[in-house]
Parts: sequence; C-alpha cells; structure tokens
Amino acid sequence: MAPPAGLALESHAGSPLLAVVGPTGSGKSELALSLAESFPGEIVNCDSLQIYRYFDIGTAKLSYAERRGIPHHLLDVADPDELFTAGDYLRLARPLLTEIAARGRLPIVVGGTGLYLRALLGGLFPGPAREPALRERLASREAGRPGSLHRILRRLDPPSAARIHANDTRKLIRALEVCLLERRPLSSLFAEGRDPLPGFRVLVVGLDPPRQALYHRLDERCRRMFAGGLAEECRAILARGFARSAKPFDAFGYRQALALLCGQCSLEQAVEDAQRATRRYAKRQWTWFRREPGVEWFAGFGEDPNLQAAVGERVRAFHNAGA
Repeated sequence: MAPPAGLALESHAGSPLLAVVGPTGSGKSELALSLAESFPGEIVNCDSLQIYRYFDIGTAKLSYAERRGIPHHLLDVADPDELFTAGDYLRLARPLLTEIAARGRLPIVVGGTGLYLRALLGGLFPGPAREPALRERLASREAGRPGSLHRILRRLDPPSAARIHANDTRKLIRALEVCLLERRPLSSLFAEGRDPLPGFRVLVVGLDPPRQALYHRLDERCRRMFAGGLAEECRAILARGFARSAKPFDAFGYRQALALLCGQCSLEQAVEDAQRATRRYAKRQWTWFRREPGVEWFAGFGEDPNLQAAVGERVRAFHNAGA
C-alpha cells in the first residue's frame, strides 16, 4: 500500500524521472533547461497557474524563444474558466511521462505546486468525480447557516471533521460530497491508500537559495511584471469574455492587477501588495517541500553554473545507477 502522502523515493527499478522543486523565483526553469540540454530531456510543467492559457506575465511562463528548442509539456492546456484539479494533472501527466521515456529522453517535472507533484508521484485516493449541483446546494447551506457543514461532517465522518477546519468551506464541501456520493466516510477512502506512479524511479531535486536574496529577487520580479504589462494582460483576458471570478485571477499578482484596473488601488499599492503576497507564497512553498521526504536540497539559485554542475553530477549518477 502506498503511503498516504509524500513524494516517492529513489529506487533502482524503472525509467529515470527527475523533478525540480523549490520556491517561486529560485531558478527552477533555468536549472531544468540546463539539465534537459545535457541528458537530453523534456520538461513537464508542474505549476498550477501555467497550465492556463493567456496567463503568461504573472506566471513567469517561458516564451517559445526562452525554451531553447526543448519540448515543454502541460503549458496552456486549460481555459481560465475551466476547473483543473490535481486529479486532472495526474491523468494528463502520467501517460506523458511514459511517452517521453519511450523516446529515450529524461522526463523533467518542474514547478512549485507541491500538491500536483504529490498526486503525480504518490497518487490520489479513489474518490468520486465532482457533482456541481450537490456542491452548489452545500455551498448555499453554508452561506445561509455558517458552521452547518462542519456539524454535518462531525456526524458523518468524525475523523475528517477533526482534520478539516470549520472555516475551510472548500474542503468541507469535498468531504461531504464524497460521503454522500460514496455512502461512506472520506476517511475510509483515505485508508485504502493511493496508486503510486508505476514504472519510474524518481529523483527530486530542491533549490534552496538564500532567503533574503530570494525575497529581493521576487520584489524586483513583481516590479518588472507590472512594468511589463501585467494589468494590460488582465484587460486582454477579460476582453476575451472570461469573468473576473475565474480561478487564475485569484493568484498573487493578478489579484492586485485587477484591483488596479478597477481603481481600487494605486500602482504603487498594487506592486507592494503583490510583492508581499509573493514572498508569503514562497515561504509556504519552502515549508511544504521541507516536509516532503526524499527531496535532495542544493543551496543556491538554479542559474548558478556551480549549482548546475553539482546537480548535473548527481543526476548523472542517478541516471547511470539503473543502466
């Protein structure tokens, strides 16, 4: 049975698979490009915002020229108003990894969305598909009677109720949705385990740059994004007919750009708010990946030639271990 959470550890059976993780702005893309040129490899996006079309500037999505001719996958695969979950990512990414390996190339999964990577490597519990009508009824009930969903969950699934905060409406709705559709508790499905990625041995490399240097870099990047047309990008997406409530607009940077367009803040306030939110997000990513077993950490930024050389040696040894 697979462990309930965490990244898969390296073994010596199956095709090699590399994942590059770390906080936003740490140079994951540059490191991945260097490794893909050396081995050679193909890059699989693992960023939950870069999967959306039209969201380019605020997600630091590489342009075609910046990709240096290296194949990139799972970019621009969903419209902004589409629901895209970790389960969707798993279903698209796993066959893709097999195809890349079959071509004799190294799959390199790159991004900072830890939940996507955890789902890809460790699997997800076998829950039912989402039921929009049921979810809407549950959301309406909670809006009219705050706290009612948590009280219901305490009766139907006490272990899940103890794990989910009473104010976390999204998780409460999913837990109750599973209980009602499966006619058994969510916790019992978790107990059945998950389906870990078959056919691959995995090396996970984490980037750990100096914190204050990273924060300075993120502040500068936010300034460049606004100067480079982030608000105009938002305006263009809205002009395509997508609503302000589309999920990607809630991301840091885009949320502040929308506020700027609506006249709710000045440019200076928008930039400062985006900088603060980005630093907090980087801190959360650090915390997430530090808790994941099996990550091999390298100190520095991904574009540092010395770091690239050190990681390259480690990947070469890992690659050769299964030969």
